[in-house]
Amino acid sequence: MQIKLKKAKCLIDGNISSRDIYINEGKASFVPMDEEVLCEFDNCIFTPGFLDVHVHLREPGFSMKERVATGTQAAARGGYTDVCSMPNLNPVPDTPETLGQQLDIINKDALIGVHPYGSITMMEAGEQLADLEGMADKVCGFSDDGRGVQSDEMMRAAMLKAKSLGKIIAAHCEDNSLLFGGYINSCAYQRAYGHKGISNESEWKQIERDLKLVEETGCDYHVCHISTKESVDLIRKAKAKGLPVTCETGPHYLVLCDEDLCEDARFKMNPPLRSREDMMALRQGIIDGTIDMIATDHAPHTLEEKSQGLAKSPMGITGIETAFPIMYTELVKTGIISIEKLLELMITKPRERFGIPPSPDSFTVLSTDRKYVIDPNDFLSMGKSTPFAGKEVYGECLMTVYNRRIVWQSNMTER
Repeated sequence: MQIKLKKAKCLIDGNISSRDIYINEGKASFVPMDEEVLCEFDNCIFTPGFLDVHVHLREPGFSMKERVATGTQAAARGGYTDVCSMPNLNPVPDTPETLGQQLDIINKDALIGVHPYGSITMMEAGEQLADLEGMADKVCGFSDDGRGVQSDEMMRAAMLKAKSLGKIIAAHCEDNSLLFGGYINSCAYQRAYGHKGISNESEWKQIERDLKLVEETGCDYHVCHISTKESVDLIRKAKAKGLPVTCETGPHYLVLCDEDLCEDARFKMNPPLRSREDMMALRQGIIDGTIDMIATDHAPHTLEEKSQGLAKSPMGITGIETAFPIMYTELVKTGIISIEKLLELMITKPRERFGIPPSPDSFTVLSTDRKYVIDPNDFLSMGKSTPFAGKEVYGECLMTVYNRRIVWQSNMTER
């Protein structure tokens, strides 16, 4: 028995057309494969699976927060068929041997494609280059995510090596000398409630440094989770020069700002929620193409860890199950961007940049008219901390298929 998507919006080679699509046992076709139709759906989108280039799966080392199995289940529910996993693990994947421990878990437990990063430096300590050459054929790029590389010379050496290997440096840009113990944005809320603030400069100053090194080395360079207006401006100017630079931002930076802060750690992440002016600059960066892709920075922690308030809780929120509905509700339904642009940000651009092409045997079916309230208790991720709890949204992933295997299927009845 097959499912029929009536006149679904179908993304093919970057263009959307309206087609009837039939799905039977994980295979999709433009012609019926069976006489019997189990159910029909209107107002659907049929696309290659999303790619999230910034996800924390927490294994090995931190399986109390998330596991490869639960993280990829959550990703499949969010419409993702591929994710790039960050290297702040234990052990850090800084050699083929330590990377191998992570790959063993991925090969055993992952429901979708997982493409790990190798670290830039040994143990992400910033003092010695990791074995970039030894890991190059098994990673999507190199990152010391969670930590900025503080030494100019170390970053220059990493860029030169990555350039020789044809690999991307994906940089968490943060100048430690400008942090001063801060953990939320420097703003009126921070001052009123006696919190320690993080300045915009701590992010954009390191981006500024790195862009000079890119100009010198020619390295393919990607900036993780940008959050400030100055970062957008610097990257816009670098692209105008023709530098091989891309960047990402997260859904939360596009729809929330420091005016939304309250005494709850579900609003605490790194970088922090910035000003409304920064948020609007990020939106403009999405519109004009300065920002290439949306990545969730899915960073789960335990409930106990995230129950200690803004000052003491770890930075990071859960995001991979809510990215599409948040972006569709807040950016597409409001007319800020088109659905074609959103799919470009979540599929086309990240896949092109990181060399992870879509598979004809993997796809996602999205409903655009289903309305519901986000409830973190329903998450498949072990992480439940989200600033979007209780928010009413439109857009739901009905089905995710990876290599002809159904890895997520919603309640397939109209509602």
